[in-house]
Amino acid sequence: MLVKTKAIVISSLKFQEKSLIVKCFTLSHGLKSYFVRDAFSSRKSNQKIAYFQPMTILEIEAVHKNKGTLENFKEIKIEAPFHSIHSDIYKSTIVMFISEMLHHSIHEEETNEHLFTFLETALHWLDNHDEIANFHLILLLETTKYLGFYPDISDMDMPFFEMNEGVFTPFHAISSLTEHESNLFKKLIDLKFDTNQKIFHVIERQIVLRILIDYYSFHLDGFKKPKSLDVLKEVFS
Repeated sequence: MLVKTKAIVISSLKFQEKSLIVKCFTLSHGLKSYFVRDAFSSRKSNQKIAYFQPMTILEIEAVHKNKGTLENFKEIKIEAPFHSIHSDIYKSTIVMFISEMLHHSIHEEETNEHLFTFLETALHWLDNHDEIANFHLILLLETTKYLGFYPDISDMDMPFFEMNEGVFTPFHAISSLTEHESNLFKKLIDLKFDTNQKIFHVIERQIVLRILIDYYSFHLDGFKKPKSLDVLKEVFS
Protein backbone atom coordinates (compact mmCIF):
# COMPACT_ATOMS: atom_id res chain seq x y z
CA MET A 1 0.00 0.00 0.00
CA LEU A 2 1.38 3.39 -1.02
CA VAL A 3 1.05 5.95 1.77
CA LYS A 4 1.64 9.70 1.85
CA THR A 5 1.81 11.16 5.34
CA LYS A 6 3.68 13.38 7.78
CA ALA A 7 6.09 11.58 10.10
CA ILE A 8 8.14 12.54 13.16
CA VAL A 9 11.50 10.79 13.52
CA ILE A 10 11.70 8.98 16.86
CA SER A 11 14.99 7.10 16.45
CA SER A 12 17.50 5.89 13.90
CA LEU A 13 19.85 2.95 14.21
CA LYS A 14 22.80 2.27 11.93
CA PHE A 15 22.56 -1.10 10.20
CA GLN A 16 25.77 -2.63 8.84
CA GLU A 17 27.95 -0.01 7.12
CA LYS A 18 25.67 2.13 5.00
CA SER A 19 22.05 1.58 6.04
CA LEU A 20 19.66 2.81 8.73
CA ILE A 21 16.62 1.51 10.52
CA VAL A 22 14.42 4.54 11.23
CA LYS A 23 11.48 4.54 13.62
CA CYS A 24 8.86 7.20 12.87
CA PHE A 25 5.61 8.27 14.45
CA THR A 26 3.35 8.84 11.45
CA LEU A 27 0.18 10.88 11.25
CA SER A 28 -1.68 8.22 9.28
CA HIS A 29 -0.48 4.92 10.76
CA GLY A 30 1.07 5.57 14.17
CA LEU A 31 4.46 4.03 14.85
CA LYS A 32 6.31 2.58 11.85
CA SER A 33 9.89 1.35 11.26
CA TYR A 34 11.62 1.87 7.92
CA PHE A 35 14.71 0.42 6.28
CA VAL A 36 16.87 3.04 4.56
CA ARG A 37 19.34 1.31 2.28
CA ASP A 38 22.60 3.14 1.55
CA ALA A 39 21.63 6.04 3.82
CA PHE A 40 25.30 6.96 4.15
CA SER A 41 25.86 7.02 0.39
CA SER A 42 25.92 10.36 -1.39
CA ARG A 43 24.13 8.70 -4.28
CA LYS A 44 20.91 8.70 -2.26
CA SER A 45 20.36 12.45 -2.11
CA ASN A 46 16.72 12.04 -1.00
CA GLN A 47 17.71 10.00 2.05
CA LYS A 48 20.30 12.19 3.72
CA ILE A 49 21.28 11.42 7.29
CA ALA A 50 20.18 14.94 8.27
CA TYR A 51 16.59 13.91 7.58
CA PHE A 52 16.72 11.42 10.41
CA GLN A 53 17.83 13.57 13.33
CA PRO A 54 15.61 13.18 16.42
CA MET A 55 12.12 14.72 16.13
CA THR A 56 12.58 15.97 12.57
CA ILE A 57 9.19 16.38 10.91
CA LEU A 58 9.06 14.76 7.49
CA GLU A 59 6.65 14.42 4.61
CA ILE A 60 7.02 10.89 3.32
CA GLU A 61 5.76 8.66 0.59
CA ALA A 62 6.23 5.05 1.62
CA VAL A 63 5.27 1.50 0.81
CA HIS A 64 3.52 -0.09 3.79
CA LYS A 65 3.19 -3.87 3.61
CA ASN A 66 1.77 -3.96 7.17
CA LYS A 67 3.22 -7.39 7.85
CA GLY A 68 5.19 -6.47 10.96
CA THR A 69 8.39 -6.11 8.94
CA LEU A 70 10.39 -3.01 8.04
CA GLU A 71 8.69 -0.69 5.58
CA ASN A 72 10.37 1.32 2.79
CA PHE A 73 10.42 4.99 1.87
CA LYS A 74 9.84 6.05 -1.72
CA GLU A 75 10.18 9.79 -1.24
CA ILE A 76 11.22 11.93 1.73
CA LYS A 77 11.34 15.65 2.33
CA ILE A 78 11.51 17.81 5.43
CA GLU A 79 8.05 19.19 6.15
CA ALA A 80 9.32 22.50 7.57
CA PRO A 81 13.05 22.90 8.32
CA PHE A 82 13.88 23.79 11.91
CA HIS A 83 15.86 26.99 12.35
CA SER A 84 17.39 26.39 15.77
CA ILE A 85 16.49 22.97 17.22
CA HIS A 86 19.45 21.04 15.82
CA SER A 87 22.00 23.86 16.19
CA ASP A 88 21.20 25.03 19.73
CA ILE A 89 22.80 22.76 22.36
CA TYR A 90 19.91 23.18 24.80
CA LYS A 91 17.22 22.48 22.22
CA SER A 92 19.07 19.58 20.60
CA THR A 93 19.57 17.99 24.02
CA ILE A 94 15.87 18.40 24.78
CA VAL A 95 14.75 16.76 21.53
CA MET A 96 17.25 13.92 22.00
CA PHE A 97 15.76 13.28 25.44
CA ILE A 98 12.14 13.62 24.24
CA SER A 99 12.73 11.26 21.32
CA GLU A 100 14.13 8.65 23.69
CA MET A 101 11.17 9.07 26.06
CA LEU A 102 8.75 8.61 23.15
CA HIS A 103 10.73 5.64 21.88
CA HIS A 104 10.00 3.88 25.18
CA SER A 105 6.42 5.17 25.41
CA ILE A 106 4.76 4.72 22.01
CA HIS A 107 4.49 1.09 20.98
CA GLU A 108 1.25 0.84 19.08
CA GLU A 109 0.91 0.83 15.31
CA GLU A 110 -2.30 2.75 15.80
CA THR A 111 -3.26 6.16 14.51
CA ASN A 112 -3.11 8.89 17.16
CA GLU A 113 -3.66 12.06 15.18
CA HIS A 114 -4.19 14.21 18.28
CA LEU A 115 -0.80 13.19 19.74
CA PHE A 116 0.90 13.79 16.39
CA THR A 117 -0.63 17.26 16.06
CA PHE A 118 0.33 18.14 19.64
CA LEU A 119 3.96 17.06 19.11
CA GLU A 120 4.19 18.87 15.78
CA THR A 121 2.84 22.10 17.27
CA ALA A 122 5.12 21.81 20.32
CA LEU A 123 8.24 21.27 18.19
CA HIS A 124 7.52 24.36 16.12
CA TRP A 125 7.01 26.32 19.35
CA LEU A 126 10.39 25.09 20.64
CA ASP A 127 12.06 26.07 17.37
CA ASN A 128 10.78 29.63 17.62
CA HIS A 129 11.29 30.43 21.31
CA ASP A 130 14.31 30.88 23.57
CA GLU A 131 12.81 30.57 27.07
CA ILE A 132 12.63 26.78 27.08
CA ALA A 133 13.87 25.55 30.47
CA ASN A 134 10.59 23.79 31.30
CA PHE A 135 9.61 22.75 27.77
CA HIS A 136 10.42 19.06 28.19
CA LEU A 137 8.57 18.89 31.52
CA ILE A 138 5.40 20.41 30.09
CA LEU A 139 5.57 18.26 26.96
CA LEU A 140 5.99 15.02 28.88
CA LEU A 141 3.06 15.81 31.16
CA GLU A 142 0.82 16.88 28.26
CA THR A 143 1.77 13.74 26.32
CA THR A 144 0.20 11.61 29.06
CA LYS A 145 -3.19 12.99 27.94
CA TYR A 146 -2.74 11.17 24.63
CA LEU A 147 -1.23 8.04 26.16
CA GLY A 148 -4.11 7.64 28.60
CA PHE A 149 -2.71 8.42 32.05
CA TYR A 150 -2.96 12.17 32.56
CA PRO A 151 -3.40 12.95 36.29
CA ASP A 152 -6.91 13.33 37.68
CA ILE A 153 -6.85 16.96 38.80
CA SER A 154 -10.35 17.09 40.29
CA ASP A 155 -8.93 17.00 43.85
CA MET A 156 -5.81 19.13 43.43
CA ASP A 157 -6.44 20.77 46.78
CA MET A 158 -5.45 17.48 48.44
CA PRO A 159 -1.84 17.43 49.74
CA PHE A 160 -0.48 14.19 48.21
CA PHE A 161 -0.27 12.87 44.65
CA GLU A 162 -0.62 9.09 44.42
CA MET A 163 1.39 7.87 41.42
CA ASN A 164 -0.24 4.52 40.72
CA GLU A 165 -3.81 5.79 40.45
CA GLY A 166 -2.80 9.25 39.24
CA VAL A 167 -4.94 11.08 41.81
CA PHE A 168 -4.52 13.62 44.60
CA THR A 169 -5.40 12.24 48.04
CA PRO A 170 -5.60 13.42 51.66
CA PHE A 171 -3.36 10.58 52.89
CA HIS A 172 0.22 9.59 52.13
CA ALA A 173 0.60 6.08 50.67
CA ILE A 174 3.68 4.08 49.66
CA SER A 175 3.32 5.19 46.05
CA SER A 176 2.58 8.83 46.91
CA LEU A 177 4.80 11.84 46.41
CA THR A 178 5.77 13.85 49.48
CA GLU A 179 3.81 17.02 50.11
CA HIS A 180 6.70 19.11 48.75
CA GLU A 181 6.94 16.96 45.61
CA SER A 182 3.17 17.08 45.18
CA ASN A 183 3.25 20.88 45.33
CA LEU A 184 5.94 20.99 42.63
CA PHE A 185 3.84 18.62 40.51
CA LYS A 186 0.83 20.91 40.94
CA LYS A 187 2.96 23.81 39.69
CA LEU A 188 3.81 21.80 36.59
CA ILE A 189 0.16 20.96 35.91
CA ASP A 190 -0.62 24.68 35.83
CA LEU A 191 2.23 25.50 33.42
CA LYS A 192 1.90 26.31 29.73
CA PHE A 193 4.71 26.69 27.21
CA ASP A 194 4.42 30.47 27.41
CA THR A 195 4.50 30.57 31.22
CA ASN A 196 7.48 32.20 32.98
CA GLN A 197 10.24 29.62 32.62
CA LYS A 198 11.90 30.66 35.91
CA ILE A 199 9.11 29.24 38.05
CA PHE A 200 11.37 26.31 39.04
CA HIS A 201 14.90 26.43 40.44
CA VAL A 202 17.40 23.98 38.96
CA ILE A 203 17.00 21.46 41.80
CA GLU A 204 13.21 21.73 41.65
CA ARG A 205 13.29 21.11 37.90
CA GLN A 206 15.33 17.96 38.45
CA ILE A 207 12.87 16.75 41.09
CA VAL A 208 9.94 17.31 38.72
CA LEU A 209 11.76 15.49 35.93
CA ARG A 210 12.37 12.51 38.21
CA ILE A 211 8.70 12.53 39.19
CA LEU A 212 7.67 12.44 35.51
CA ILE A 213 10.00 9.57 34.67
CA ASP A 214 8.74 7.63 37.69
CA TYR A 215 5.16 8.41 36.65
CA TYR A 216 5.79 7.03 33.16
CA SER A 217 7.35 3.95 34.76
CA PHE A 218 4.22 3.37 36.85
CA HIS A 219 1.94 3.49 33.83
CA LEU A 220 3.87 2.00 30.91
CA ASP A 221 4.91 -1.65 30.89
CA GLY A 222 8.59 -2.14 30.11
CA PHE A 223 9.40 1.58 30.26
CA LYS A 224 13.14 2.27 30.49
CA LYS A 225 14.86 5.33 31.91
CA PRO A 226 16.37 7.31 29.00
CA LYS A 227 20.14 7.10 28.62
CA SER A 228 20.18 10.77 27.63
CA LEU A 229 18.83 11.80 31.06
CA ASP A 230 22.32 12.47 32.46
CA VAL A 231 23.19 14.65 29.45
CA LEU A 232 20.00 16.64 29.93
CA LYS A 233 20.77 17.19 33.62
CA GLU A 234 24.31 18.29 32.78
CA VAL A 235 23.22 20.80 30.14
CA PHE A 236 20.52 22.35 32.35
CA SER A 237 22.48 22.31 35.63
